[in-house]
Amino acid sequence: MSVIVTGAAGFIGFHVCKALLARGDTVLGLDNLNSYYDVRLKQARLGLLQAHPAFRFAQVDVADRAGVTEAFAGASDATQVVHLAAQAGVRHSLADPYAYVTANVLGHVTMLEAARRLSRLDHLVYASSSSVYGGNTKLPFAESDPVNTPVSVYAATKRADELISHAYGHLYGLPQTGLRFFTVYGPWGRPDMAYYMFADAIMRGTPITLYDGGRLRRDFTYVDDIVSGVLACLDRPPATGAAPQVFNIGNNRGELVSELVRLLEFSLGRTAVVQHTARPVADVAETLADLSAIGRHAGYAPTTSLAEGIP
Repeated sequence: MSVIVTGAAGFIGFHVCKALLARGDTVLGLDNLNSYYDVRLKQARLGLLQAHPAFRFAQVDVADRAGVTEAFAGASDATQVVHLAAQAGVRHSLADPYAYVTANVLGHVTMLEAARRLSRLDHLVYASSSSVYGGNTKLPFAESDPVNTPVSVYAATKRADELISHAYGHLYGLPQTGLRFFTVYGPWGRPDMAYYMFADAIMRGTPITLYDGGRLRRDFTYVDDIVSGVLACLDRPPATGAAPQVFNIGNNRGELVSELVRLLEFSLGRTAVVQHTARPVADVAETLADLSAIGRHAGYAPTTSLAEGIP
C-alpha cells in the first residue's frame, strides 16, 4: 500500500508512520514542523522515520493549497490517507483561535479536496477528538450522543471537520472514517500534555497544578493501542456509497488525574509538589469512551492500562 500521513512528525503521526512502515507500506509524510512545541522533538521523530527507505517527507502546511496539491501530485498512487495534522491543545485555542480555524478547518478542507482527486484512493481516516462531546455528562460518551455544545474553540473545529467530511461523503462519495481520540499518551509524546509536564516538573522539583483537587477523570489511552485501532479502521473503509463513519477510540477506563500523578511518582521515584486550583472553563470534568461501535467494526480492544503504560 501507498499511504499519505499528515502530521507525520507529530506524536500520533510518528507512531502511525512507524507501524505502516513495519507492515511494508510506503509512506509519504507531511508536516509543517511548526513551533507550537520544541521543533527539535519533531525533528528527532522525523529523523527516525527518514532512516527507513520506504519513507518520504515533504514539509508542507495542510492549509497551503498549492503545497498540498504539489505533494499529492508526487504520490498519485496513494490508496490511503491518514490525516492527523492539526493545531492541538484545548486551552491554547482560547489564546489563538485563528491558528485553530486555519489548521483544523481550512486544513481539513484542503486535505479533502486533494484526497478526492486521488484516482486510487480507497479510504481517508482523519483525527477528530473526544472534545466534541463538550459538557455532556452522560457516560460513557457514545457516537450517538449529541455533540452540539462544544466548550472550546478546539472542540468546535473538530466538530466542524466531522460535518464537512459528511458533506464531502455525500457530494463526492469520498470514503472516510473520523476517529475521536481520547487523551493519548506514551513515548515521544507532546510536551504540553499533562503526563509529560507533570513528569518534567516532578524531576525538577517544581510544582504541578491539579484542577478540582485532582478529581478530574480522563480516558487515558496508550499510543500503541491507538495505532492498532487507526490501522484496523484504515483497512476497513465504509461500504461504497455509505456515509462517512465516526468512531470513538479510547481505553474505556476513566482514571483520576490524581492517580496519574501517583503512578508518575512511583515510576520516577520522587514525590510531586502539588498545588490546587479550580478547573479552567475549557476543560471538562470527565471523559470516557464507549468502544462498542469500533469494537464491532474493527475488532478494536485496547490492552494497556494506565498502570502499565506510565512506567
